[in-house]
Amino acid sequence: MPTALLAAPRARRVFPDPQPLPFHAGDVLDQPTFHHLSERLPDHVSERLPDHVSAELVGGVVIMPLSVTEDHGSVHADATMSAGPYRIRTPGVEVTDNSSVILGPASEPHPDVVLRLAPDCGGQAVVVNHHITAVPELVMEVSVSAEAPDLGGRRDYQQGGVQEYVVVLVRHRRVVWFDTVDGQFVEQAPDSDGVYRSRRFPGFWLDRNALLERDGARLLEVLQQGLDSPAHAAFVAELAARRAAFAANPASRSASAPASSGHGHGAERRCDASCGRCANCGTT
Repeated sequence: MPTALLAAPRARRVFPDPQPLPFHAGDVLDQPTFHHLSERLPDHVSERLPDHVSAELVGGVVIMPLSVTEDHGSVHADATMSAGPYRIRTPGVEVTDNSSVILGPASEPHPDVVLRLAPDCGGQAVVVNHHITAVPELVMEVSVSAEAPDLGGRRDYQQGGVQEYVVVLVRHRRVVWFDTVDGQFVEQAPDSDGVYRSRRFPGFWLDRNALLERDGARLLEVLQQGLDSPAHAAFVAELAARRAAFAANPASRSASAPASSGHGHGAERRCDASCGRCANCGTT
C-alpha cells in the first residue's frame, strides 16, 4: 500500500482533570455558604454537567436533580402558562419560573413557579442582587418522584411563611393545594367544579383535571373566567390603591424591605457586612 495512503496517527487530546465541585447532593450547608459557593461555580461546571442540572438547598441539604422528565416539563410548562396571563392582567403581581428563592438560613429552593406581590403592593419578597429574598405568597412545585405531598420543600415553605403551596403530583394524578391557617399548611379541596381558586390571588383559577390531562385550552378558559370575575376586578383596584399609597408615602418604602439582620438591605442595595457574606441574603 502506498505510503501516502497510510493515515497518520491521530494526536491524542489531553484534557485536564476537572476540579471537584464545591458541593454535592446530600451535603449539609447553611444558606449563605450554599449561595456563596453557587455563585462561584468554576467555569468547567457548565461543560461537565447538562444545562438542566441545578442545585437547591432544602432543609439545609443540597439537592441536585439529575434530569427533568418529559411529563414534569410538560406540566411545568402548563402551570407557567396559567400564571403568565394572570400576571399580565394583574398589575402588581410578579411571576417567576424556576428561580432561586432565599427563604432563610438553611433554605434556598428553586420552585417551579412563584406568584408574588410587588413590594409596593405589600409583597413580602424583594429582589436583592437578582435573587428573590424573603417569602413569596404562592409557590407551585411539579413532582414526578415524591411519594407524598409533604416531601420536598413543604416544611421549608411553611416555616418560611409561604401562604399558598401547590404541589402537582404528576404520576399520582393529584394536585395538592395547601393554604396557611394559623401558621400551618392545611390542604384545601377544589370547588365542586374541580377548580382551585386562590385565596391570596383572586381570579387565579386552576382547573385540576385540565392541568393533569395537559388540556391547555381548558386551563386558559377557566383562568379567563377567573380574570373576568368581580373578585379579580376588586383585587386589581386594591393593588392600584396600594401602589398609590406607597408612592405617596416614602416612609413606607423602608418598611417594605425584609429583615436585614442589621445590615441595612434594600431592594437595590448590596450587602455591606464586614464579613463579606450576609447571613440574611447570602450575597457579597
